[in-house]
Amino acid sequence: MSEIKLNNEGITSGPIVRTILSLAIPVVLGMFMEFALTVTDFYWVGKLGPTAQDAITTSMVVMWTVYSFVALLSVGVTALVSRYVGARDFKLTRFYINQGLQLAVFLGLIFSLAGFILAPTILRFMGPGEATLERAIPYLRIFMISCTFYGLTDTAYAVFRASGDTRTPTKIGVMMVLINMGLDPVFIFGLGPFPELGVAGASVASAISIFIAMLVVVYKVFSGRLGYPVDSPFKYRPDISGMLKIIKIGLPISFQQFVFIIVYWFLIKIVHEYGESAGAAMGIGNRMESLSYLTCYGFSLAASTMVGQNLGAKNPDRAAKCAWGATGLALSFTFVIAFVFIVFNDLIAGIFTPDAEVRKIAADYLFILGLSQFTMAIEIVIEGAFSGAGNTIPPMMVLLPGAVARIPLAYYLCFNLDWGINGVWWTLTITTTVKALILAFWFKLGRWKLKEV
Repeated sequence: MSEIKLNNEGITSGPIVRTILSLAIPVVLGMFMEFALTVTDFYWVGKLGPTAQDAITTSMVVMWTVYSFVALLSVGVTALVSRYVGARDFKLTRFYINQGLQLAVFLGLIFSLAGFILAPTILRFMGPGEATLERAIPYLRIFMISCTFYGLTDTAYAVFRASGDTRTPTKIGVMMVLINMGLDPVFIFGLGPFPELGVAGASVASAISIFIAMLVVVYKVFSGRLGYPVDSPFKYRPDISGMLKIIKIGLPISFQQFVFIIVYWFLIKIVHEYGESAGAAMGIGNRMESLSYLTCYGFSLAASTMVGQNLGAKNPDRAAKCAWGATGLALSFTFVIAFVFIVFNDLIAGIFTPDAEVRKIAADYLFILGLSQFTMAIEIVIEGAFSGAGNTIPPMMVLLPGAVARIPLAYYLCFNLDWGINGVWWTLTITTTVKALILAFWFKLGRWKLKEV
């Protein structure tokens, strides 16, 4: 094994907090760039008016459906690769890397075809106006064409992170974001020789940037950058049992996310009862919340990697300390975000829109969401810790009913109690808090330490 030189020093031994930060900070910095991208997208599209912003908001939940398929791959690959890296079984490590990438291509092509065909039907279900729909369909169809790129890129990112290297995917992610940000105004407004594509231009910019990122990260996987060699992608034939093992681990989380997204389809139908301004405001709130969500996701990935490798190294107590340490660090960050949302909500909303109605709705959204930023951190990081253990059933059993409960609760608060559009925002805050507390209690029981993969 002289050729093995891993990037996981400190994961299974050494200072826990320093190791968490060394894993999480590169991811968090990359997530900040992704946050900057979503803000930039919405800022430029905001120049086209509330209808254009509503088109992106309505498309957003369909795009999340694709991300749920990506989670199926990344969760399964992370659990298996981190476990076998921790156990120093590099034969199985290489096997599951190849199976994960092949599965990404197969599922990506299916999603691309289905999404392109069904985009108009799905968008109409959420009840947008015709002007919104006219802009949303081409935007979403362009995104769906690039599903395979997203799947391959995120699966390759998962391989690096599970191996203890969070810097490489972060560097590639930053490159992708910078390309995307530069191309946004070019394709949205038709700068230079390029045509003016409006809302669809934002999707074209994203497709180009993710394609470039995919080429770079997949090349790095097979060029020895992991610290151990990976066989040619053509050496392994598709192995049904290997792919099913990846799916079995990732499916509970992926299915839970899919249901969460379907619930959002219904929530957006409720939001559209209050007009396109409410839809645009929801987009502003979602993008600002992504600042804390994506950052907590960075700590979640650190927890997932450290839990997986420590279980592989037969050190479950250290795995638990890593999970709670990552949760505590995420809570520290969300304290700051909560303060900003609660105190400066109107100022933030005004950055994205000159429309007074949109600004008022978005400001209320940010204030109410600010109250649940702490519990969102607990939910995301603990879910990542369960995933790293390969024990994805408990999060599904908590998060699934918590997501479904949002539909009747939102309807009741909005229409029965006459809270108006704020009933939707309160629904999100209440359910996030309840889910986080139950999930933390379940993780504290420690049964995940006995999970075999």
